[in-house]
Amino acid sequence: MYQQITIVGYLGRDPEMRFTPSGQAVTSFSVATSRSYTTNAGQKVDETTWFRISVWGAQAESCNQYLKKGSPVLVVGRLRPDPQSGNPRIYTRNDGTPGASFEINAQNVRFLPGGRGESGGYQEDMGDDAGGPEDDEIPF
Repeated sequence: MYQQITIVGYLGRDPEMRFTPSGQAVTSFSVATSRSYTTNAGQKVDETTWFRISVWGAQAESCNQYLKKGSPVLVVGRLRPDPQSGNPRIYTRNDGTPGASFEINAQNVRFLPGGRGESGGYQEDMGDDAGGPEDDEIPF
């Protein structure tokens, strides 16, 4: 059996790096993906899905160094369900509406050029050495 997910989106906050007791680096950040469509009734709908990303090892250090809130990224990894429910993590937004976030263990993070207010950016393809929109509320 094999599972892989690929997403492209924007960082919702600056990355946070920490170290395991054995000294291995792990960086966490959130990524928002968006899509817009028009219903049959002619109503425009904007849909945002949040992903929580964990990156390990040397790739974690690069992500922490070069990424920031608003950076565009492509992430390839393995979807990790909530251990208690087997589903996405469910939460309640500040406005009282329900939301969900998905956990991804990143195997590859590609830094994409551009970003919010930038004309270009650092781009690097990180190999398999691994174990948002600004106006949206970030659930974590």
